[in-house]
Amino acid sequence: MDTAELIKKVRKVEIKTRRLSRNLFTGGYHSAFKGRGMSFSEVRQYQFGDDIRAIDWNVTARTGEPHVKIFEEERELTVMLMVDVSGSSFFGTTGQFKQELLTEICALLAFSADSNNDKVGLLLFSDKNELYIAPKKGRQHTLRIIRELLNVQPSDRGTDIAAAFQYTRNVLKKRSVCFVLSDFWAHDYDAALRVLARRHDCIGIHCWDPRERKLPDVGLLRVRDAESGQQVWIDTTDPTLRAHYTERFDENRDYAAGAFRRAGADFLSLQMTDSYASALLRFFEQRARVGAH
Repeated sequence: MDTAELIKKVRKVEIKTRRLSRNLFTGGYHSAFKGRGMSFSEVRQYQFGDDIRAIDWNVTARTGEPHVKIFEEERELTVMLMVDVSGSSFFGTTGQFKQELLTEICALLAFSADSNNDKVGLLLFSDKNELYIAPKKGRQHTLRIIRELLNVQPSDRGTDIAAAFQYTRNVLKKRSVCFVLSDFWAHDYDAALRVLARRHDCIGIHCWDPRERKLPDVGLLRVRDAESGQQVWIDTTDPTLRAHYTERFDENRDYAAGAFRRAGADFLSLQMTDSYASALLRFFEQRARVGAH
């Protein structure tokens, strides 16, 4: 993709997702995610009903009047976008690839974070870590993240989610909100997810194309595995084959949802024909009601 075309695409994504962020998400995002804790704000004179444990004894001794420390929630967050760019992400039958949809979702989350003065980082992974951008603030940084997502050319086609979790755990020193955006066609990442979720607030966003769940009855088809490259002929008129195809998808989705649930993390499954804006808004509102992790 040449520079002019890339800039045009970045601008298009920015216009679409900034509007969504401004109109739908700034308030919901702020309510759905807690800050890192409480930070010192000021000292004031003791008032009836104040907690005596908050008394600042040094100031009290110096002034001869009881004073208490006032704390406020430290709002600044670090948001890490962990995006699967394996071969299966470059598939789509709805007018765009899954990877393109994930780019829009990432842009929406990044602009929401920027509106709340939070840092945003990016990890692109296949069966290796393709690119890491350390968390920073600002519009230019967010636009760089979008550029990298739009122009990604992964060196491998496989998927290793466990390795991505382990890498993220090593590079993030402070508690962060980790969005994991993938189709989750992988296994054996439960243990790595549990370790990551003990320190960070993890949210899985499962993006899938309707043809990944339901195989149409269209006769003989030659299909290719997007990650292994293996090609085979299948007879789509066979109802048993179509039922097995759906069952395999459901089992994989249930595995991913269960892995996040067992880790105490959230999981959101999005079909590409759904409105991701509405789904994320409902998710934010639900988190705000029950209380963020």
